[in-house]
Amino acid sequence: MPQQLVDARPEESFEPRALDHVPHTTVATVNGEVAGFVMVIGAEVEQVYVSAAHRVSGVASALLAAAEQSVAAAGHPVAWLAVVSGNARARRFYERQGRTDEGLFDHRAPHPDGPIPVPAHRYTKPVSRATAR
Repeated sequence: MPQQLVDARPEESFEPRALDHVPHTTVATVNGEVAGFVMVIGAEVEQVYVSAAHRVSGVASALLAAAEQSVAAAGHPVAWLAVVSGNARARRFYERQGRTDEGLFDHRAPHPDGPIPVPAHRYTKPVSRATAR
């Protein structure tokens, strides 16, 4: 992450930002505890998080499937997400999940003072209305 984004988003800013996106969020629970979540805005899978205790358990795959359903239900033909270049683990995971790395671009991370450019890879995957069922 660019230092500018780290500085612009201290830990205490997470909750207000997350609350703004509740309508666009799917939460996964396992045995009554939050295992992860995914936020979808338009065709973008904006946030994917899985707790360390639930990695390699299928939770991430289930959340991505839910995200694809949301994107398809909204009528978008392709779901996309941004992954910072240095996150090799996530990049490998998305490739295993059938996403295509379309290369580097400057993702514009939202911020109240204006978007912050973040060098990232754009990963895409076609979705269809059949996925939304």
